[in-house]
Amino acid sequence: MADPFGFAPALIDRMRTARRVVVLTGAGVSAESGVPTFRDALTGLWATFDPRELATPSAFARNPKLVWDWYAQRRAQVATVSPNAGHRALAELEERVPHFLLVTQNVDGLHARAGSRALVELHGNIARVRCSRDDQIVEHWDERNDALPPRCPACGSFLRPDVVWFEEMLPADAIERAESAARDCDLMLVAGTSGEVYPAAALPHYARAAGARVVEINPNATPLSGLAHDTLRGASAIVLPALVRAAWPQEAT
Repeated sequence: MADPFGFAPALIDRMRTARRVVVLTGAGVSAESGVPTFRDALTGLWATFDPRELATPSAFARNPKLVWDWYAQRRAQVATVSPNAGHRALAELEERVPHFLLVTQNVDGLHARAGSRALVELHGNIARVRCSRDDQIVEHWDERNDALPPRCPACGSFLRPDVVWFEEMLPADAIERAESAARDCDLMLVAGTSGEVYPAAALPHYARAAGARVVEINPNATPLSGLAHDTLRGASAIVLPALVRAAWPQEAT
C-alpha cells in the first residue's frame, strides 16, 4: 500500500525494529472521538463555573454534591462516544512490538476500550469511583439519594471520581512507571498533547536523552516540536493508522 504521508524511511525502519516503544497521548486524541476537553464541557448549567470550583479537593469538601453532579454529567458524555482509529492503531501497535507502554493524560478510558492493555492512566479514569477516605476503588454505588453523593459501602464516606484533581499529585506508581519506560525506550510517539503540562511533558525529554527517536503527531506546533526527530502534522486518528500501515503494509488492518 502506498504511503500517503511520505514518512521518513528512517522513521519506518525504527517503527519496524524498535524493541521498546512508549506512547504519550493527550486531549487531542480524545477530541477526535468527540470528547470535550474539561473547559469545553463547561457549557449550559455549568457555563458560569470556574474549573477550580469543580475539580479540587477543597471544592469537594465545600460542596460534594456539586462536584459529584459535574462528574456524573461528564461520565454520561464519555459513555456516548467510541474509540477512534487512532486509539485502535495504538492497540494494534502494542501487539507488534516486544515491549510497549501507553501513557495517557486522558481520563475517558477510550484507550482501554480500544484494546490497549499496557496502559498508564496518569490522571485516572472518570468511569471509576473511589472512597474519599481510603482511596479504595468501588465497583458499584447507589445514586438514588439526590441530596448527597453516594457513600462508600465499607466505611460510609463520600465516594469521589477516580481522577486527579487540581492541587493533587499524580499517583507515584503511575509516574514512576511512565518515567522508567521513557528512560528505557528506543521510540516514543507523542500524540495530541500540548506538551505543556508537567510531569508528563518531561517524558519525551527523558526518551530523547536516552537515545530514543521522538515522534510528534499533532495538527499544530507545540513546545515539544523542536525536540522531536519527526513532526507529523495531522489528526492522530488519521496519522497513527497510516503510520502503522506504512510500517507493516502487508499485515496492518
